[in-house]
Amino acid sequence: MSEDDNNMEDYPTEIHDYLTAFEKSLVSVDEMLQTMMSVSRIELLRKLEPLEQAKLDLVSAYALNSMFWMYLATQGINPKEHPVKQELERIRTYMNKVKEIEDKKKASKLDKGAASRFVRNALWEPNPENEPTSKTPAKAKKRK
Repeated sequence: MSEDDNNMEDYPTEIHDYLTAFEKSLVSVDEMLQTMMSVSRIELLRKLEPLEQAKLDLVSAYALNSMFWMYLATQGINPKEHPVKQELERIRTYMNKVKEIEDKKKASKLDKGAASRFVRNALWEPNPENEPTSKTPAKAKKRK
């Protein structure tokens, strides 16, 4: 028997695909963490704008607390009854605030001058002196 066959006996076969996907996700998270940790935090923060710095901090805190949530679940502790739940909700609240700030920056600004020109031109009425009058002779149509 191979090593994989021995591992298959340790858990039900129905969850093998889920565990394989979970293992791949853990490897991916580990690679991302190694990448993030290879650059010093000070260097990283220097390159980012304040809003991006806040986003980085929030994502880091949320990821750390989410991993702790998973750890609690693997230890048989209900994370919904643990203070980590309130911490995740608090971080989510701040993430929503940052998103609102970003949306406000992206929202179009009203150019009052342009708007008043649009309205003025839309309501334009010709001057009476520029109107053609009935006294002006109409051009006669030529018949063939």
